[in-house]
Amino acid sequence: MNDFYNDVLESPFLPVLAMLAGVVYLLLCTVGIYIVYFFLSLPLRRAERARVFLDLLQLGVEEGISAGQIITQTAAISDKTLGRRFQQLAREMSSGKNLGAALAAVPRLLPQQVVAMLAIGERLGDVRKVIPAARKLQDDALSQVRGALNYLLIITFAFTPVMIFLPIFCQIKVIPVFRAVFEDMLANGTLPAFTRFVLGSQMQFVGVQMVFLALVWAMALCYAGGPRLGRWLRGISPEVVDGIFWMMPWRRKRLQRDFSAMLAVLLDAGIAEEEAVTLAGQSTHNVMFEKRAGRVCDQLRAGVALPEAIQSIDGAGELRWRLANALKRGSDFQSILAGWHDALDASAFQQEQAAAQVATTVLVLYNGLVVGMTAIAIFLALIALIQTASLW
Repeated sequence: MNDFYNDVLESPFLPVLAMLAGVVYLLLCTVGIYIVYFFLSLPLRRAERARVFLDLLQLGVEEGISAGQIITQTAAISDKTLGRRFQQLAREMSSGKNLGAALAAVPRLLPQQVVAMLAIGERLGDVRKVIPAARKLQDDALSQVRGALNYLLIITFAFTPVMIFLPIFCQIKVIPVFRAVFEDMLANGTLPAFTRFVLGSQMQFVGVQMVFLALVWAMALCYAGGPRLGRWLRGISPEVVDGIFWMMPWRRKRLQRDFSAMLAVLLDAGIAEEEAVTLAGQSTHNVMFEKRAGRVCDQLRAGVALPEAIQSIDGAGELRWRLANALKRGSDFQSILAGWHDALDASAFQQEQAAAQVATTVLVLYNGLVVGMTAIAIFLALIALIQTASLW
């Protein structure tokens, strides 16, 4: 055997094999880093694609070029910035469809809220009016990436295999042997009560861990799946999916921001209040919010003033107060509501980051608690064993 090892060490191919192993290791690390980068940057890439499209659309409209012309002309250049879906959009526009219908036929090019806003702008006759509100949506991507960087994905991909398989392995292989050895060595054959509790509850601890990890994995899947997964889930049950989004406070604040921004645009354009509320609700692309907008419309038809009817959208009352001031002026809703939109943005960002930090902190603290209880249980058994040995 020693001769074999000596032959291997003296082999002239050993440096080559070591170099190949190093190259393979570097390649695997590079691939792993790229995969992490790819999934982490998905929201930013989607936002950048939407931002470039909106800039292109605004530039064309300001130059007096229709949306169809600017899209087909840009597609003819074969610029790959917007991807192959932009080419498909150009073909849809060339077939005679308007902007809203063409975007609906290419659902993965832009977020659905942006598509709904552009369709409303097209209905108003000037998409430039809705572009600022649509552009505001793209700033949310930075908050999503910051939330992911708060260790959610790191914990998901780095620690979950250990957190799942190690406790199960200990429960099946280690703990039965530990229990049998210590019970044989102890005088009365009984482990301390706390030790028995911890060892007997290991599977319950593992079950709670797996629930936590399932939630983390679900968040990671939703993050990586993005709009495509959202569309698929909404196709199954839009009320459930949109209801979950509504329960997230940062999502709810962003929906309020989007609704308010579109409502301000529509009111400044002279659209009737009831129609403006309906269209603004549709621009959020959320069933729960559309239902609330419908209740506002019902109150408007009953003769309730808009600031009072809007209470079902904003329970805090700030939107009602700002709308009341804007209605006294009769115009300039966008500038009056701009401060509230910025406040909603800041609050949503803070809440999303706090949620990510709380989730990771709870997961780490729980695992620390389980490890600490296990260590105490083992030491209590050792102390009992030492006391038994001292009596001998």
